[in-house]
Amino acid sequence: MQIRRLTYFDYRKLKKLVSYLCTDDNDKLAKSITEEPAGFINAMLPLSMKFKSESFILVEGKEILGLITVVTTAGNPRKINITRLIFKENLYDAGKQLVDFVVQKYGSKGALSFTVTIDECHDELFNLFINGCGFRQCASETLWKIEKPTPVKSELRWRYAQNSDSKQVAELYNSELINMYKPSLQRYDKEFQEVFFKGLTDVYKMRYVIEDEKNILAYFSITTSDNLNYILDMTINSGYEIDYNKIINIMLCEIAGKKRAFYPIIKQKKYVKNAEKFEEFLKSQGYNPIQTQQILVKDFYKPIKEESANWKVFILGENQVTQN
Repeated sequence: MQIRRLTYFDYRKLKKLVSYLCTDDNDKLAKSITEEPAGFINAMLPLSMKFKSESFILVEGKEILGLITVVTTAGNPRKINITRLIFKENLYDAGKQLVDFVVQKYGSKGALSFTVTIDECHDELFNLFINGCGFRQCASETLWKIEKPTPVKSELRWRYAQNSDSKQVAELYNSELINMYKPSLQRYDKEFQEVFFKGLTDVYKMRYVIEDEKNILAYFSITTSDNLNYILDMTINSGYEIDYNKIINIMLCEIAGKKRAFYPIIKQKKYVKNAEKFEEFLKSQGYNPIQTQQILVKDFYKPIKEESANWKVFILGENQVTQN
């Protein structure tokens, strides 16, 4: 067995692997995965400059046993997201090998944390990451579908977010996190900025803000990877009363101005202060919860230089661990 980078020439083998997923678009899925990597150039770039996802496969002979796809977080390349993991039924160890491989590979390049978001119904994947690979359960998000979107223009004053807003947006986002989630989920200024290779990334994202004379009161975004399904996300200062419906309508109008047919999906972050209030609103509007996702995190710590024969120092708080 060996793990190597996925190439376009693996298409036929990959099509055979994904065939057991029993979807109507296996051929389309296989093609989209093999076309994702940007090739040699992206592979050679350091973490700070990578702009596309990368996929790796576990191969035995001429057969692909599993695949994993990872992508750096925009604005924070030391945070790695595992976006896809596929392995043949009952090949639990194949999945574990792939996860361990990317943790070691990207950890050696400077990555500090790894995140994966999985459907809470996928018990096998949940056990793989928690029990097999040392990830920990961090938080959860629920996706709500708007069945029949009817965009209505809102009188709320808003504008497109600029890179110069990123410091205030980061402060707003981090202030709205429930305290117990802050160590794992807080974000940096650059994570709210436009990426340099915007046209080459895997997703398209539009950002907006609502402000008073001095402060940003709300930040919201629209994200899509297929120009059909659109994720609507918002962070609102919990000290202000801002109508959720009006913000949602702003986003619906923005999408409708570019697409006639689309599927809007609202993200409810369970780790922010207004999560329960927002859930009550979503229920009152008749929106349907279609998926709850668990966010799992693994922090990657490397031993630093050994100072003596009796001590080994780890980057884990300020404690030193003796060797027996």
